[in-house]
Amino acid sequence: MTKTLQEIAELVGGVLLGDGSIIISGVTNIDDAGPAEVTFAVPPHLDKAASSAAAAVIIPDTITEFAKPAIRVSNPRMAFTKLLAVFTPPRAVKPGIHPRAVVGDNVRFGDNVAVLAHAVVADNAVIGDNTIVYPHVYIGENVTVGADNIIYPNATIYADCVIGSRVIIHSGAVIGADGFGFVTVGGCHQKVPQIGNVVIEDDVEIGANSAVDRSTTGSTIVRRGTKIDNFVHLAHNVVVGENCLFAAFAGISGSTKIGNNVTFAGQSGTAGHLNIGDNCIFGGKAGITRDIPANSFFSGFPAMPHREWLKTEATTRKIPDLVKKVQELEKRLAELEKQDR
Repeated sequence: MTKTLQEIAELVGGVLLGDGSIIISGVTNIDDAGPAEVTFAVPPHLDKAASSAAAAVIIPDTITEFAKPAIRVSNPRMAFTKLLAVFTPPRAVKPGIHPRAVVGDNVRFGDNVAVLAHAVVADNAVIGDNTIVYPHVYIGENVTVGADNIIYPNATIYADCVIGSRVIIHSGAVIGADGFGFVTVGGCHQKVPQIGNVVIEDDVEIGANSAVDRSTTGSTIVRRGTKIDNFVHLAHNVVVGENCLFAAFAGISGSTKIGNNVTFAGQSGTAGHLNIGDNCIFGGKAGITRDIPANSFFSGFPAMPHREWLKTEATTRKIPDLVKKVQELEKRLAELEKQDR
């Protein structure tokens, strides 16, 4: 695919700087961009982009002059994302049920569904329009999957779970495994039946090898627009609000309720039965042990307000010097005591 720089400017709703007749054949990052490709740059990377081999650069609309052809937009990252989709469209998958797929009784398929070889769709499942089910996926009994979903190889959706539309589930993800529920009697751990399900709302993405456990009763819920990285665990009866972000290795303990637009950085996690307000941010490895009000930024373990954590870390790093000073003072004090004798 090729487009002129003028056509690209029109695609992203930008203002052209320079020659609009330049032919562009691809889009990539600054380091890899060649003389027929477009890249993007925001401060502090503008000088690097200007000296790169790229044919043109997408830049913030606050920049009025640039050293090479450019397109000025309000959000260069979003424009770049749009161009990636234009120049690298999704791989086409032929609709239809592969003869080597296993399909149970009373399964209902929408229009243009693709179920590839060795996928298993159990009894009474419903698969919506334009959904792609890749090889070795398991979709359990009574599962409902909406439209325009992509379920990658080896993902598993247990019985009775509900998946919305435009959901992406990556390889190895498990939706609806039993929650970790046991009662200990006489030193023996007795399993508590996990009879609920998982509900994944629209526009959610679930990364590779992540797990969302089914509830003991009721539903574990991930609401619209939330994005989950690889190796994330959401335990039973967790409720996640809209448009949340979970980076790799985050873990949410059972029955925790999370508001909208909450971000969990890598390896952060919560105790169980907590309430997390809207618009919170948790730094990497944060350990949340209590309810957190809306609009908070917490870090550390146990998690504390981020500014407080920064002060604590700064002080902690001074401890070796403080110890050395105390030892010197103790030595001087001991010498003075000797002199007094």
